[in-house]
This record gives sequence, C-alpha cells and structure tokens, in this order.
Amino acid sequence: MAAKNRPEVAATTVPSVERPPTGIIADNAPFFSMRIVPLNGTRMAHQQWPTTMVDESGRVGAPYAIGPLSPNTKGSPRQRSINLTLSARGIAAVQAIDNSLVERLLHNAVPLRGRMVHRLDGNATRQQYDRGGHCLYSIERGLLNTILLEAAGSVLNIGIQFLHRVQSVDFISNTVHLSNLVSGQAFDDRFDLCIGADGSNSVIRHHLMVATQMEYSQHYISHEYVEIRLPHGMDTSGHNTFLLDADHLHVWPRGDFTMVAMPNKNKTFTCALFAPKTIFDALQYPDTLIPFFKSHFPDLLSLLGEKRLLLEFQNNPRSLLITTKANPYHKGAVIIIGDAAHSMVPFYGQGLNCALEDVRILSILLRREKDGHNPSVIRRVLNDYSESRHEDLVAICDLAMDSHLKMRHTVATWSYMIRSFIDNILYGITETRSSVDLSESIFGPEVPSGWIPLYSMVSFRPDISYSAAKKKAARQEHLVDSVAAALGVLGLGYILYSIINLNRLF
Repeated sequence: MAAKNRPEVAATTVPSVERPPTGIIADNAPFFSMRIVPLNGTRMAHQQWPTTMVDESGRVGAPYAIGPLSPNTKGSPRQRSINLTLSARGIAAVQAIDNSLVERLLHNAVPLRGRMVHRLDGNATRQQYDRGGHCLYSIERGLLNTILLEAAGSVLNIGIQFLHRVQSVDFISNTVHLSNLVSGQAFDDRFDLCIGADGSNSVIRHHLMVATQMEYSQHYISHEYVEIRLPHGMDTSGHNTFLLDADHLHVWPRGDFTMVAMPNKNKTFTCALFAPKTIFDALQYPDTLIPFFKSHFPDLLSLLGEKRLLLEFQNNPRSLLITTKANPYHKGAVIIIGDAAHSMVPFYGQGLNCALEDVRILSILLRREKDGHNPSVIRRVLNDYSESRHEDLVAICDLAMDSHLKMRHTVATWSYMIRSFIDNILYGITETRSSVDLSESIFGPEVPSGWIPLYSMVSFRPDISYSAAKKKAARQEHLVDSVAAALGVLGLGYILYSIINLNRLF
C-alpha cells in the first residue's frame, strides 16, 4: 500500500572497482518501503557486502541494511501510521536472516486470530482467519522502524547516512549521485549492486524508466482514508486496557465505505475510515461528521467521544490509495523492490510481507551464485528475479484490489460466510503441511494437493507463491460453483417433480 505524500527515495548499492563490493541504501521512503531497506542491508552485510543506507527523511527501514538511530527515527505525530500486519510470509523472510529479530518483532506485536465484523444493529460476528490456528500480527509502523533500525545498527559493515538524497543514477558507470540535505554538498558513490527500495514515488524507478523500456501503470482508487486513534481504557484496578477485543482486526463494513481498527501493544487501537472522496468532502464540518458517525458507527463513537473524533479528523490528513505495477524491475546492476516495484492497496495486509519476500527471494538468487560479485553474474541474477517475480507481484496487487470490495461489503454477507464455512470444512479434511526451508528455497517444489482457502495460502503458506495461490483458488472456486449449480439443478428438478405429482393427486 502507498499513499501519495511526499517523494520517496531508497536504494542499496555496491561498487565495482578493485575493492570489496559495497552496498548503499538511499531511503526517502517513510512508510512501507522503509521496512525492507534495513532487511536488505542486513542480508547484504551478512553476505560480506559493506552496505550504506542513505535516508532523506532521517527515518530508515531495516531488512536489506542497518546503523545508528537519528532523532527522527520514530517519526512525527502526523506521520501516516496505518498499522502493519506481519504474516507467515514476512516472518519467513526475516527468519531467513535473523531468527532473534523475528522474536523481537513478535514480542512487540499483537496477534490477530481473525476479523470481528461489526453490524449496524450493534451485533458482531467473529471470523477466524485460519482453522489451523495461524494468526496475523499487528505492529505499529514507528515501532517496527525502530526495531529494524536498531538491528541494522548492530551489523559492523553497515553504515547509515541520514538526511541524504539520491539525485540520479548513472547506469553506465554504476554511480549514484547523492546530496547532503544539511550542507548541500553533492557527491558520487560507485556501486556493484544498487537496490532501490524508495517507495511508490521511487526516484530509482524513475531513472530506470528513462534508461530502459519499462512497462509501468498506476491507479488511484476512488477511496481515501483518515486515521483515528482510539485511546486505551482503564480497568477497575487502574490499569490500561483495550476498549475492543484485542485478538481481532475490527471491521465495520458499510457498503461504499469501511472502518477498520487494529490493536497496538500499548492497549490503543489505530482506526482508519476508508471512503470515497465525496464522503470525506462532506465530513469536514462537525454538523455533518457527528451525525455520520451516529448513523453508521454508533458503537465506535461511544468509545471515542465526539470531542476526540473532531480532533482526530481535524489533525489527521486524508491520504490516497494507489496501485502501481512495473516490468521489468531492473537494468544492469540496478533493481527496484518493495513499493518502488509494486504498490498495492492495504486490504489484504500483504504490502509489507510481499516486500520482505522480495528481499528473501533476491538474496537466495544472489547466494546461489559462486561468483556473486561478478558484474555479469549480478546482471543475470537481476534478470532472473525480474522474470520470475513479475507474475507473483501482479497477482498480489490484483488480489489486494479484489479484497477492497470484500472488506467493504462481502465479509458481512451470508454467502461469504457459507463459502468460508465450506472452505474450512474441506481444508480440515485434506489439510497438508509444509516442511520447506525457505531460507534456501524460494517456494515449495510444487503446489500442495488438497483444499486450501485462498486467504490461508496467501497469508500463512509462504511456500506457495502468490500466483500459484491465485490459480489454485480459482480452480477451487470453480468446483464449488459447479457443485452448487448441480445441487441447484437437482433441487429445481425435485421441486418440479413434486409439483407434477401434486397436480396428479389433486
């Protein structure tokens, strides 16, 4: 997911002269793409690539690199902060690099066992994510940034340069042109490998588009969002407590608009209202905002209070939602990953997990090569990544967009709940487990047999690629529809037969 805010810049580089290969990560991406930069740096450093992370804003991510924290690491109060969800895909990616880092992330996250769907009449329905007990993990964006940065800072051959900007990339000389935002000084840095993880407004991608025949598309959906912080409550002993069930992602589907709420470790909830621009335009004034919440979210309003609701809408900006697709993702020794390559809407909770999986797959491809520092080998690996990864990235972007309608409306329908019930029954009968080592294998050797719900494949089976999950789910859905149609025909035949017999009797 990405919201249009300010330009973003992140890159990882590595020089091609008579010296050890070097990595640079330039990160002007304050949101999703930040997360993958330190992980990129960490993996490169562990593979003996001295790595530098460059950050325009003073806030850097952490999966491909790591370094000392700046005063701005935790971001400003107005920084966009829709909570991030870690699923098995993201966990597998981090685990492939540092298992202790996974433990720290999960310690600071809140497990989500399923959705809590709130109806307009005040009733709520629980929908379990996975019958096997798998869960998602909700973690605050700023907290995740801090944890990953500190992990990156513990690696000796990683350096971080805050308040620097990538100005351009020279694909012939393998050089990035940088500037210091404090002193104004401009300088160049050579690289053997440059990984751009600079978000949906990627500077690295822009220069790739100029230098190569890249197919690129972007689509802003009609919905925007505004965040609302639901404070913690107080129990009878004076301790902080959650005001909503902390084991669930809370959803208030209202057709054309939706409210969601995700728990934080400090007992608060981060809520977000997703709605068309026309609705937000009408909610700028107290005399429309309060009645709107009284009509559509009365239970949430009773917890928030009218005064806090007005302050939240006054202080928190509206943000846009965009999907971007690109192909290829590389030229020469330069490649883009994360939001720079594939922004997606947030409704499947896979933006972070997909970006982390990018890191895992790219690092496996590089590690498989005996001469991974050879320029021709690097170019071949990046080409292999572009060709093999594209179908999966298109698949998850499309699935995220499809989930937009589901979150707004479908999750509250009986047909969805019945289909989910059938999914789980068949899943329980034919369930299979995976034993693939995802630190060495990109995915499993083949798509597992048996019935697996789409959500479980996407969120809890990192051994199954996004595209394979989408194809398998389509076959399963076709089978269910065929059976339902057959049962419908049989039922209609039985009714007609009964009517004919009744006519004979009377």
